[in-house]
Amino acid sequence: MVQTAFLGDVVLTTPLLVALAERHGPVDVVTTPAAAALLETHPAVRRVWRYDKKGHEAGLPGLRRLAATLRAEGYARAVLPHRSWRSAALAVWAGIPERIGFADAPARFTYTERVVRPHGGHEVERLLVLAGGTGNGERGTGATAPTVRLGLTDEDRAAAERWLADHGIGPGFVALAPGSIWGTKRWPGYGELAAQLVGGGREVVVVGGADDARLAEEVVAAGSGERGAGSGRIASAAGALPLRASAALIARAEVLVTNDSAPLHLATATGTRVVAIFGPTVPAFGFGPRGPRDRIVEHPGLDCRPCSPHGPARCPLGHHRCMREVGVEVVLEAVG
Repeated sequence: MVQTAFLGDVVLTTPLLVALAERHGPVDVVTTPAAAALLETHPAVRRVWRYDKKGHEAGLPGLRRLAATLRAEGYARAVLPHRSWRSAALAVWAGIPERIGFADAPARFTYTERVVRPHGGHEVERLLVLAGGTGNGERGTGATAPTVRLGLTDEDRAAAERWLADHGIGPGFVALAPGSIWGTKRWPGYGELAAQLVGGGREVVVVGGADDARLAEEVVAAGSGERGAGSGRIASAAGALPLRASAALIARAEVLVTNDSAPLHLATATGTRVVAIFGPTVPAFGFGPRGPRDRIVEHPGLDCRPCSPHGPARCPLGHHRCMREVGVEVVLEAVG
């Protein structure tokens, strides 16, 4: 399988991996260096090929080198959930005879088998149709989605527990994920939310990657200020733990408050309750939380939503009302 999309997309691909492994045995996966750690310990995965498409393997030379490596493995079948030209070219140049992908992909003419992508529903269910068998031509099949899961290890859980113990945080804390690579997906109320949670005696951990560390420290500062005075505690784990250990930390939270970004899907995979804040995107795109206790918070009525499949860097209309007008009290009520 070739899945080199964003981190959250890789997490949502894990049910497809399980379905493929049940049919064919453990799967080899081409993915990004950032996502590789999530799949290396997954029970449905045999081997992970790291493809640094934006780094030292960028461009056609890097793609050709990886294709030559894969060609030497003699793969018989490639499943292509990421509808990109690059993934399609990799499978063709690797000489893989069966190439299965979606019938609406730009590079569909390179596929030997084109699967009708369902309209609506969650991305997990849409991806899962790629596991519906092999054959020729167009087809559309449905299947029941296995649960989204990660292959967390005892070492990952122990690392998370050590971090929590070192910072005096017990289980059942509130996790906050204020970051997103898409600027307009970031809700600006995390600092005030942290202050109210800490002021009310709650323990709070801000989570994210190394790129989120500065934003996380701003949230910690707000939560540690005058408004946050009380018996609660707040700390930042952003960039402090490897990816799987960060997921194990999220698993220890009572609830995660997050934007429409990768931590949402990590929480889904670990079974943690989610409060998801949507602005420029909408849950109808198929990337919302899936748990029965999860909550979605969004602006009650803006004609300009959604404005983008991902969320642009800046609001196209300049007001960013979809996020600025989501009140802290509404999110706090959803947290409970």
